[in-house]
Amino acid sequence: MSALNQEPLATDFGEIPEPIPNAQVTAAHAQFGKLFQPQQQILLYSAEEWELFVLEWVHSQRSKYTKVLRFSGANDMGIDVAGFADHNGLFGVWDNFQCKHYGAPLTPGTALGEIAKIMWHSFKGKYSPPRHYYFIAPKDCGMALKSLLLNPDRLKSHVQENWDKQCANAVSSKFSVLLEGDFATYVNEFPFAIFTMRTTLEVIDEHRTTPYYVTRFGGGLKPRPKVVSPAPEEIDAKESRYVEQLLEAYGDHLKATVSGLPSLSAHPHLVKHFHRQREFFYHAESLRNFARDTVPPGTFEDLQSEVHAGVIDIEMAPHPDGLARLTEVTKVASTLQLTANPLIATLMVQDRKGICHQLANEDRLRWKRP
Repeated sequence: MSALNQEPLATDFGEIPEPIPNAQVTAAHAQFGKLFQPQQQILLYSAEEWELFVLEWVHSQRSKYTKVLRFSGANDMGIDVAGFADHNGLFGVWDNFQCKHYGAPLTPGTALGEIAKIMWHSFKGKYSPPRHYYFIAPKDCGMALKSLLLNPDRLKSHVQENWDKQCANAVSSKFSVLLEGDFATYVNEFPFAIFTMRTTLEVIDEHRTTPYYVTRFGGGLKPRPKVVSPAPEEIDAKESRYVEQLLEAYGDHLKATVSGLPSLSAHPHLVKHFHRQREFFYHAESLRNFARDTVPPGTFEDLQSEVHAGVIDIEMAPHPDGLARLTEVTKVASTLQLTANPLIATLMVQDRKGICHQLANEDRLRWKRP
C-alpha cells in the first residue's frame, strides 16, 4: 500500500494544560519585568562604567581610606582607582584597584603588562609601590592567574621569565623597558605579595552596603529604622531658626510677643502644636540620616527641593497670620504627589511636615510676613 493510501493513525489529542507560573507575579514584575542579578548586570557595563562601579565601592570604605581617586586617561601610570590610607598620597600608604572589563576571565597575559607598569613607574619614583594591588574583573581571574597571585614566588618567576614577551612593550607605546641593570635588581626585590584579587561576589556584597547600590541595581531600599520618640527634651542648636520661626508664627496668631515656650502656657493647644512640630522635624532628620547611608549624595536634598516646589506658592499666598500659613503649607506638603525620588517608598506624613521645618530652618520658607 502506498503512503498516500495509509489510514490516519489513531492519536489521542488531549487538551493542552494551562501554563502555571513558577513564581508569584508582583506589581514590580508586571511593570518592569524580571530583575537581573547584579552579577549579570555588570557584564553589560562599559569599561568606564565598570571603573565607576569600583570607585563607588572603594569610596564607601571610609574606615580604610582618607581619600579615593579615579585615574583616567593615557597617563594613568597603571592606576585605575586608588584608595589613600594617609595624607601622603601616592608616596604614602595606598591601595590600587585595577579594573578590567573583559568578556572572559583575566589571564596572566593581561595581568603581566599591568604589573610591569606598577614596577616601572615606582622604580622611576613616580610613586611608592602600593600596599595592595587588586585585580577586579566581572568574570574574575582565570585559574592560571589565580594560581600565580596566590603564590608570590611563582608570580615573580613568571614575570621575569616572560618579561620580554609580555612586559617590555606594555609600559609605553613609545619605548621598550628592558629587564636589566638596576631595574632588574628592583624587580627581583619587589614585594610581589602585594598583587592579589577581589572576586565580583565580594565586591557586589560590599557594594550592597553603599548608598549607590539601590540606584545601580534596584531591588528596593533596605528597611528604614523605626523612629521612636524622635525629639529630645532640650532644643538643640541646630533647631534654632525653625523654632524661632514657630514662635514668631504663634505671636503673629496671638498678636502678642512669644519669646519662648513658657509664653504659651495659657495656650495648651499651641504647646501641643509646638511639640508635634519638633517631632516632625526630627522625623525628617531621621530620614536625612537614612538617606545618607542608603541612597547617593544629593537624593535627600532633591526631595527637599521637590517639597519646596510643591508648597512655595502656598507659602507666598496671603494668609490671616503666620500660624495659618504654616498650617496650610504643611497640609499641602502632606498630600503632594511625589513620584520621582527613590526615598518615596519610605516617606511618611511626619517626614513631609518635618521637611517644611527643615526648609524653614534654612529660611527657604517663612511663616510670618513683615
